[in-house]
Order: sequence, then structure tokens, then C-alpha cells
Amino acid sequence: MSILLVSGTDTGIGKTLVAATLAAGLTERGYRVGVAKPIETGCAGDEATDAASLRAAARSTESLSVISPYRFPDPLAPSIAAARVGATIDVDGLVADLRHRATGYDVMLVEGAGGLLVPVTTEVSFADVALALDATVLIVVGSRLGAINHALLTFEVLAARGIRTRGYVLSQLTPAGDLATDTNPALLASLTTVPCVGILPWREDATTLLAALRADDGTEARAHLATLAEEHLPALLAPA
Repeated sequence: MSILLVSGTDTGIGKTLVAATLAAGLTERGYRVGVAKPIETGCAGDEATDAASLRAAARSTESLSVISPYRFPDPLAPSIAAARVGATIDVDGLVADLRHRATGYDVMLVEGAGGLLVPVTTEVSFADVALALDATVLIVVGSRLGAINHALLTFEVLAARGIRTRGYVLSQLTPAGDLATDTNPALLASLTTVPCVGILPWREDATTLLAALRADDGTEARAHLATLAEEHLPALLAPA
């Protein structure tokens, strides 16, 4: 059983694109890939776009209610988003369900919300969830001004909590020519022993690509993501 928790240095930095790219690439290589977005906030109605993207990327037949059991309308941290609708997140039940589901796959990809210290409840963060799952963590670093500090703080949390890490992926959020984006890779690598396991280039069409993936026939988008994985994230295309 291999569980990889995809977390990040911030929100809105490409975690879903990285997780979906991995799911498509691993599936294309013949691995049995399970996916989960256990808590999704900012959902319109019963919609769960992140979970639906992961489901399509992995060609999963599981329902969205299994992949994403907790969905809330407000785009807030899970603890407060749940409280605002009078809901309670059962962390023990969530962890037990994820561990059980993971036994049926070669790798289970679990996408978090925001970063490691985002509160799931008033007492539990995603770092605690990672430990409870005995998961390895992949950090997505949103490459922009401020990324170095955010990344190093995240790595400090991983080390302090004794959480295994697979490494980090630099998600480029601006086109080439942005000074911070261009200098972040070398600078961050010089400041940490956590390995960089890939750089996902900036894509102006990222939102459109994920929408196409969720369409009735997302075959072309899924194939495109699998190619992205082979080109930019090959070090991650095997279970740890």
C-alpha cells in the first residue's frame, strides 16, 4: 500500500494539475491508481471540480461521494467551511476509509487543501492526517515571488513532524521571463536537501485542460497529461 499526499505551499498553485498529471501518467504506465480529494471547499452546489479532475485522470469508476466525501460551498479552510454549514469532519473515519481504499491500488493519490498546517478541524491539520495515513508527502511549490520562504517553512514542518517526503515539484505560475520564476529553481535547490522531483511549466490553458478532462470524453486531455508526466515528472511515475 502506497499513499502519496499531495500538499503545497499555498492555495491556487497547481496542486490539482500536478495530482491529475501524476494520476494520468501512472495510469498510462499500467499502475492501479486510486484518487482522493477528501475535503473540497468552494464547491458550487454538489460540484467538486478537483475531485472530478482526479477521477477522470485516473479513469476511476468510484463515485465522487467516495473520492470526495466532504464538500463545502465556502472557499475557506476545511474547519471553518464545515462549521459554517453545521458539519463535522470525522477525521478518524476519513483516515480509516482512505487506508482501506488504498489496499486496492498500487498507489493512492490524496490531494490536500492548501498547505500542511491548514486546519481540517480545530485540533487536526493536514500534517496530522499525513502522519495518521503513514503517507509520503509531495509538496507542490508555487513558483513566484515569496515561494522560497513558503517552501522552506513547509520543509521545516515536514522535518519537525517526522513526515516522509518524496520531494517537491515546482509549479511555474507565470511565463518565462518573470525574474522570481526564473531564479527560484536554482536558489531553492541550494537551500534545501529536499529533492526537486520535477518542474511543471506554466500553462495558460491549465483551467481549460482540466475542464476538458472532466468532459464526457476526456481521452485527449488525459493523454496530454500523461505526456506532461513523462516529460516533466518522470521521477514520480512509479510508486514509492
